[in-house]
Amino acid sequence: MQAQRDPDLTEAPRSRPVLSEDRHFHALRLLQANPALSQRALARELGVSVGAANYCVRALVEKGWIKIQNFRTSKDKRAYAYLLTPQGIEQKAQITLRFLQRKEAEYLALEAEIARLRQEVRAQHAGSVPAPNPDA
Repeated sequence: MQAQRDPDLTEAPRSRPVLSEDRHFHALRLLQANPALSQRALARELGVSVGAANYCVRALVEKGWIKIQNFRTSKDKRAYAYLLTPQGIEQKAQITLRFLQRKEAEYLALEAEIARLRQEVRAQHAGSVPAPNPDA
């Protein structure tokens, strides 16, 4: 089953650091769940190009959050395992907390917007309903 594109990874209005952190967060989650995930599959799950997934993996390696190991038993020498380092596990926990805080704030803002829209609709609906005819 192919994942749908995550708006956190593709929408332009977001700031670069948050976008990068969200991409790293999703990549870390996916690689922790499936260390043998190919970069092509990672790209598909993240909703980005293979080049962007490769860039993300290289950034995570440079930060020391993941390490790459070849499968010695694999016939395909391009098969790798992406393993989170202790630092990567710690960073993933910190990023998860910030991600959750952003999503909760977005949720509360969305709830408030929905409440305002409902009030608007009620007010418009109340103003457009004709008064009942007392003669009927």
